[in-house]
Amino acid sequence: MVSDVPDDDPIVLFDGVCNLCHGFVQFIVPRDTDEQFYFASLQSEVGQELLAAHGLETDALESVVLIDGEDAYVKSDAVLRIARLLGGVYALAGPFRFLPRRLRDWAYDVVADHRYRLFGQKEQCMMPTGNVQDRILE
Repeated sequence: MVSDVPDDDPIVLFDGVCNLCHGFVQFIVPRDTDEQFYFASLQSEVGQELLAAHGLETDALESVVLIDGEDAYVKSDAVLRIARLLGGVYALAGPFRFLPRRLRDWAYDVVADHRYRLFGQKEQCMMPTGNVQDRILE
C-alpha cells in the first residue's frame, strides 16, 4: 500500500475526469472544517491500490467511493456516510439510509449513467487546487 495514505482519516475516491464528481469534491472541501477527508481519483495509482485492497473493481467502478478505516462504501452508502461525517445540516440525510439500498443505488445509478452527458467530462484527471491539494493522494 502507498505509504502516504492516512490510517484513520476517510478517503474519498472520485472519477477524476467527471465534472460532477469534481464538483462533489469541491462541495465537500469547504464543509470539511476539520480537514478530515483525503481525496484520490479512481484512476490514480493510490485509487487503484485502495480499490484492490478493499476488494472493489479497479477497472469498471463508476462511483464515488469512501474508504473509512477498514470499511469501503460505494454509491449511495458513500454519499450518506460522507454526509454523516460532515455533520451539521448534512447529517440530516441520515434517515435516507433506512430506504432500501436497491432504491437508493438505483437513483444514484440514474445520475451516474448520465453524468458525462449532463455535466461533461475532462480529457484528463482534474485534481482540486488550493488548500485541498495537501490532502490529495497521488
